[in-house]
Amino acid sequence: MTTVPLHTPPRRSLLSLDLRSVDTSLWFPIGVVIFLFAFFSLATNSFATLRNFTAVSGQAGTLLIACLGGTFVVLMGSIDLSVGAIVLLGGAAAVTLLNDTPLGFAVLPVVAVIGGILGLVNGVIYTLGRIPSFIATLGTLSVFSGIALTILDGRAIQFDLAGFEQIAIGQLIPRLPNIALCALAAWLVAVFIAARTRFGRYMYLIGGGETVARTAGIPVERYKIYAFMLSGVLAAIGAVLSVARLGAAGPSLGSDLLLNSLAAIVVGGTSLSGGVGGPHRTLIGVLIIAVLDNGLNLMGVSQYSQMVVKGVVVIAAVLVSRDRSRIAVVK
Repeated sequence: MTTVPLHTPPRRSLLSLDLRSVDTSLWFPIGVVIFLFAFFSLATNSFATLRNFTAVSGQAGTLLIACLGGTFVVLMGSIDLSVGAIVLLGGAAAVTLLNDTPLGFAVLPVVAVIGGILGLVNGVIYTLGRIPSFIATLGTLSVFSGIALTILDGRAIQFDLAGFEQIAIGQLIPRLPNIALCALAAWLVAVFIAARTRFGRYMYLIGGGETVARTAGIPVERYKIYAFMLSGVLAAIGAVLSVARLGAAGPSLGSDLLLNSLAAIVVGGTSLSGGVGGPHRTLIGVLIIAVLDNGLNLMGVSQYSQMVVKGVVVIAAVLVSRDRSRIAVVK
């Protein structure tokens, strides 16, 4: 006699249910963006200007690219604390290759491969070493940062390739820097991956229930490694574009990404418990963090006070995310 297991809906219905539940709550973060835009427009005359739009979009571009890979890691219920360190090491590698080799613009794919290798290191330590992702990436954060600072010798190094900066600060569309266009293109690809590919479906299933995913025959460890590799690749691409935008790589490159990337992912609505959210929401979270940063700077708020505000925002976002994930489970 054949038994039919209960409570095992098809894989597609699981994903579509998750995406529908996420989309119904998009209005809250969108409302936050609208509120912040209106508030800072009234609080300072220099916020709602085309010049400031160009500045904000350039800053948000690097953050968005760095966040997209991390979103998949969080989506499967893990965390990557080494994103900022990979950006720093990727930037150090990029400026060194630009100055000491004839690679030229080919430095972008080369550094992307380096980022993938760094992500592979994270994934292998996490899965094969059976170390919590928080601890594993906290350790590699220190290792990658130390290597990068050794390469830079603790100082900022400029690159000397003429025209390389145009891949970031050039404007194919007036008032919109190329780095923002690259970020939007990466976002569209990430959204497609999450919604239409096996990798994306597996990220939701692993985050929603790792035991169930294993029972369904999904190679969980392999896809966890893939997620960390993707995070490393995108962080490295963001590093190269950031170096092109700034004209140099220095010890402070990527220093703000540890807090900002996690804040953007969580504020956008991707739950730290996994299985809820996705890259389509990360764009909203990045807008919130970028507008908040820019507006507070224009208002003359001190850097230390801004850290307090961001911390409060992250805590509030985690509380909201936790409650939302509980509601989804009850449903």
